[in-house]
Amino acid sequence: MSVLKKLAGETALYGVSSILGRLLNYALVPLHTAIFLPDEMAITVKLFAYVALLNVVYTYGMETAFFRFASKSDNPEKYYNVALTAIMITSTFFSLLIIVLATPITNYLGYPGTENLIIWLAMILAVDAVVAIPFARLRLEKKPKQFVFARMANIFINVGLNFFFLWFCRGVYEGNFMVSLQPAVSALYNPALGVGYIILANLIANLAFFPLLWPLFKKFRFVPDRQTITAMWQYGYPILIVGLAGTVNLMFDRMFLSRLLPEGFYPGRTSEDALGIYGNCYKLSIFMSLAIQAFRYAAEPFFFSQSENKNAPGVFADVTRWFIIVCAGIWLGVSVNLGWLGPLFLRREIYWEGLRVVPVLLLANLFLGVYYNISAWFKLTDRTRYGTYFTIAGAGITAILNIALIPVLGYMGCAITFLVSCVIMTALCYGLGQKYYPVPYRLKSALGYIGGAGLLIIISYTLEIAHPVIRTGFHGLLCVIFLAAILLIEKPSFRMKRA
Repeated sequence: MSVLKKLAGETALYGVSSILGRLLNYALVPLHTAIFLPDEMAITVKLFAYVALLNVVYTYGMETAFFRFASKSDNPEKYYNVALTAIMITSTFFSLLIIVLATPITNYLGYPGTENLIIWLAMILAVDAVVAIPFARLRLEKKPKQFVFARMANIFINVGLNFFFLWFCRGVYEGNFMVSLQPAVSALYNPALGVGYIILANLIANLAFFPLLWPLFKKFRFVPDRQTITAMWQYGYPILIVGLAGTVNLMFDRMFLSRLLPEGFYPGRTSEDALGIYGNCYKLSIFMSLAIQAFRYAAEPFFFSQSENKNAPGVFADVTRWFIIVCAGIWLGVSVNLGWLGPLFLRREIYWEGLRVVPVLLLANLFLGVYYNISAWFKLTDRTRYGTYFTIAGAGITAILNIALIPVLGYMGCAITFLVSCVIMTALCYGLGQKYYPVPYRLKSALGYIGGAGLLIIISYTLEIAHPVIRTGFHGLLCVIFLAAILLIEKPSFRMKRA
């Protein structure tokens, strides 16, 4: 149990900036959904999906390559300069290309006249890629305080600017309060920009990275060492392929939902409405994503540190069992409480139409987390190519099923596709893992916890209780039943640990 406690502590340490940051960003969801209708939010959903894909292209595995080469070198400064030089050159080229092609890009995406948003996103992509190397250096040099401070400052600036533009400036401009400030605010705020302020705030916050990381940029020397860059590229390009496939698996639905959805599929709603509804309901799966992301920060070094331990397979099985128990609890807790969580975060009633996809997305993320958990075997046995195969297979399934199901099931087809993809990736990883690195996972126990949580969710949706207080109490009771079952089933293991 002490080993598991250590892993939990490392998870909290490494994940603090990511978890707290995402939670702070999540505070923007009620703001955005209160101000903008789904068809207005659709453009941000689609554009940021493409940004996620292009982020992988812009860094092309160079961050990981820097870790690999610098950690094994007596001169890590050399690889810092070379990696940052390469990223600066390619990011400038990619972003200039996007800026030049801004008009064709907006026409292809179906948002003509929004070239300014494309230009801002091109700048955001370049900044994200460039600062990735200094952040990697901070992690390599074990300077978490500087890392967390810079990340958190960026997030606070982004959140603050969102509230400044969309709540304060908009409120003053519309005469809701502080009317005397209208002349000054009119010079800053243009209501026609609308959701563009979300992207503008992101850009300004990203530009703040440069003063925040200035000591690291001050040390930088422009070194276009072709031989070293080639060696780092050869190491990093498989990571690019895996990253692209993984991002397609996560983002394909939001990139193509509005194109694949037949017009009029949802009565009284456009395809853009559907994209905006789905994209914002998707954000409710953050509760599962946070647990998974925090775990991933600590899991890989933990697994490697335990690899020589003869009891490692048993430890890995314990970790996976408790991971599944926690995630099944999150799945149950969020799913049965969507009746009040949905309106709390999604402020307009129109968004609530898509809440039924959330339990499916949460379950998909649960399986994705299990996949990350059990994938340690191909890293420990130097068979990382299997990770590439699994990810590409998942991306292929995602593309094919989305194309087939969206015209028939709408955005529920997106959620089901994501679930199927994650389940198949997990099953493939488990099956081959037991061949090359057997781990005594308690498969029946895992399926029992997931199935039990699923049964309680079905009961909560089947028994419709009109009275809100009684309904909330009943849903709370279901969560207590699940917790009690865990304590009862796992009681023998608690006794063994104490012994």
